[in-house]
Amino acid sequence: MRVRSGLSLTLVLLALLALLAACGDAGEEPRTEPERVLTLRYWQAPSTPNAYLSAGSKDVDAAAVTLEPLASYNAEGELVPRLAVRIPTVANGGVAEDLTSITWTLREGVRWSDGSELSAADVVFTWRYCSDEATGCTGSDAFDGISSVEAIDALTVRITFEAPTPYPYTAFVSAGSPVISSAQFGGCVGAAAASCGAQNLAPLGTGPYRIVSFRPGEGVSYERNPHYRGDRPYFDRVEIVGGGTAEEAARAVLETGEADFAWNLQIAPETLAAFASGGLGSVATAFAGDTERIVINHANPDPALAEDRSEYLGGANPHPFLTFAPITRALSMAIDRARIAGELYGSAAAPTCNLVPGPERYVSTSNDACLTQDIEGARALLDEHGVIDTDGDGVREYEGVPLRITYQTSTNAVRQATQALVREWWAELGIETTVVDHDASVFFGGDPVADAEETYRRFFADVQMYTTGPGVDPQEYLSAQHCDHIAARDNQWSHGNVARWCSAEYDRLYGELARATDGEERAALVKRLNDLLVQGYAAIPLVHRGSVSAQLDTLRGVRPNAWDSDLWNIAEWRR
Repeated sequence: MRVRSGLSLTLVLLALLALLAACGDAGEEPRTEPERVLTLRYWQAPSTPNAYLSAGSKDVDAAAVTLEPLASYNAEGELVPRLAVRIPTVANGGVAEDLTSITWTLREGVRWSDGSELSAADVVFTWRYCSDEATGCTGSDAFDGISSVEAIDALTVRITFEAPTPYPYTAFVSAGSPVISSAQFGGCVGAAAASCGAQNLAPLGTGPYRIVSFRPGEGVSYERNPHYRGDRPYFDRVEIVGGGTAEEAARAVLETGEADFAWNLQIAPETLAAFASGGLGSVATAFAGDTERIVINHANPDPALAEDRSEYLGGANPHPFLTFAPITRALSMAIDRARIAGELYGSAAAPTCNLVPGPERYVSTSNDACLTQDIEGARALLDEHGVIDTDGDGVREYEGVPLRITYQTSTNAVRQATQALVREWWAELGIETTVVDHDASVFFGGDPVADAEETYRRFFADVQMYTTGPGVDPQEYLSAQHCDHIAARDNQWSHGNVARWCSAEYDRLYGELARATDGEERAALVKRLNDLLVQGYAAIPLVHRGSVSAQLDTLRGVRPNAWDSDLWNIAEWRR
């Protein structure tokens, strides 16, 4: 092209600039500053960003950056709409007066991260996907009691319950129960789910960021979702950096400033305080219903049983001594919960005797005797029931079986310190304990077949320790301990009753809770169910744990949330 004048040259240059601008991504502003990167340290590295195949909150959080539910819980435990226009209630006509159905209306114009449209059909599909037992869905408890999920039209979904349901906000509520794409996962229902690696590692989402790469056991990279319906997210890129220890994660935020946010800082209080003195960031603790507990294996974990190891088998394979209540009661009596809380957690925990330690209206006082350590009483209890040391080797026996316990948990300084204390106390009773710890990414996210020896789901130990707890309404959490929800090979060990504990009385009372509509009656039933779990020694509660995190002082918008994912409002985070 020949330029004939200065004016022509100017016009050509302007045209070229316009062309270059047009070639950029639609809606993207010209970059005038360095890339904005949000770095999140998760010392328990995520194993999957598919919340329905997750083994714990680390995976749910990885999913929450991109996947969304119909509604979330905010930091105060209140329901807030996400993919839905509003929260259905009886007053606004969204919940049937007889409590047998709930109808959700989706927002218009919501798109998946590939640009395709979200519709009610995706919600229906998600229910079918997770309700198929062969899928191995770890979030199936949220769908208990649902008889159907129907798309009334493209933006309306009706969930019908098998019976009146006083608290209908379980399915598609919170980060653990998001909506997934029917187009992407259509071929992944049932047994086919195991062969859907590509989908599971990069699920389409409707949230503020979308997955660029997922590295199981290492980390995740996200980029801004160009199809997000809300305000343009502040960060160009989000990185979850996994692995290491809780101490290393805290140091990366509070001492070196290499990361913006660190999750689940289960660290000795004096160590955390020393990190925080660096002046780069702050520590926050949010409480909900989480309890650090020792779960009792009610099935026999003897390796000689081969494929029947730790399988409940309808009650035909009981643990050789941990199903005898005086023994498990003695184990609990020997523990000094106040010492564990004070020395190992500080303000981040309080001693508890309950598996439902909150909300307050559901907290039982029937088990408070456990707040006082009683080693002498525990010894006397064992003596009274003939659990004695007959051969003089220092270890008691029950029906000829020595009381030798394998006690497993994840690798973490506070948990190993807890194990050490408990082992000493149990030794004072004449019970020998071998402590084992596993990498957290495998313990909570390993394959139950390939990593059977190291996963909490297979439970190839006598007892194991971790934290879990109820949400705002404990019903869904309590449903996981139903006899029908025992983790077993038939359900790919995906169900929540990892203790393999079964009580007909518990199941009966749970049925009453599922039907109860009166608030006071429901609270009374929750307390009774909690007491059955505690007094039946499905697990031994230790401390009511807060969710501890750290963030740089330059990071804004973070609202620590123990009722949902810590990343529930990541779209609002900025510097």
